[in-house]
Amino acid sequence: MSTDNNAAKLQFTVAEEEQGQRLDIFLVAHIESLSRSQLRRAITAGLATSDGKVAKPATRLHPGQVIRFTPPPLPPSAVIGEDIPLDVIFEDMHIIVIDKPAGMVVHPSIGHWQGTLASALVYHFDHLSDSGGEHRPGIIHRLDRDTSGCIVVAKNNQAHANISAQFADRSVTKSYLAIVVGRPDRDRDIIKQPIGTHPRQREKMAIRSGHPTSRDAESFFEVLERFDKFSLLQVMPKTGRTHQIRVHLSHLGHPVVCDSMYGHTSALYARDLPGSPQEGEDSVILQRQALHASTLNITHPVTNEPLSFKAELPPDMAGLLRSLQH
Repeated sequence: MSTDNNAAKLQFTVAEEEQGQRLDIFLVAHIESLSRSQLRRAITAGLATSDGKVAKPATRLHPGQVIRFTPPPLPPSAVIGEDIPLDVIFEDMHIIVIDKPAGMVVHPSIGHWQGTLASALVYHFDHLSDSGGEHRPGIIHRLDRDTSGCIVVAKNNQAHANISAQFADRSVTKSYLAIVVGRPDRDRDIIKQPIGTHPRQREKMAIRSGHPTSRDAESFFEVLERFDKFSLLQVMPKTGRTHQIRVHLSHLGHPVVCDSMYGHTSALYARDLPGSPQEGEDSVILQRQALHASTLNITHPVTNEPLSFKAELPPDMAGLLRSLQH
């Protein structure tokens, strides 16, 4: 590796043994500080060139090719507030419970410096805990970008520490609604499978036994409704591993609808539904994973009162469910 006249730009030459590699995979091997998904976003934004020409993530490489990559800009030193509407389920002097919409990243990361839940919180609330660091004001736990539903936020460090301890000792209970592909043969079951990093794709998780990154993971599920090609499940994770529900349901053979990372297409069209009319069959029904954090139960960090919160099914998942029921 070397740098050219622009000190921020990295330069690599493709070796013989790297013949035919995709550009994003090539850069993952050479830049440890960024994940493949982060690098893919940077490449798509035009920050990588191959022999002087802007390249794509899937560009295949050949020996001797010169790759130049400009790392994405560093984040601001602190989260900048943005006037983004929030659906507040509950608020008092110590905590806030938000119904997070699908498509919103919880805290800033490479490629997602703006439009985050953290930015919205900083704009709307004067006091938030700083226990999680300057880029995670008030953030105690997280939901995936395309998962909607309940998330609790701390206004002060005392509340943050208390609720973090509840998550650690697993006294917090959560339930999710998931629309999955296929019809599970059991009405209810417990999935106990360890989860670790994927052996080849760093942005993914996988079922892995005995690997240094693996941790025990447990999810209980119950089938609420079965349809012709899909099912509605309630899932209650006992542990909170990254992508846990998505990985477990994919392992079961019933991936979450529109979860392209773990086994389904990225969009569901009207033509994919049984009995859909011919006209309008190309209309999109859903474009994000059909997973919603519907309930959250915690103990209030100051009063010790048991609290239960519910986020109603958002319009996109509710619309799909109505279509399946009819």
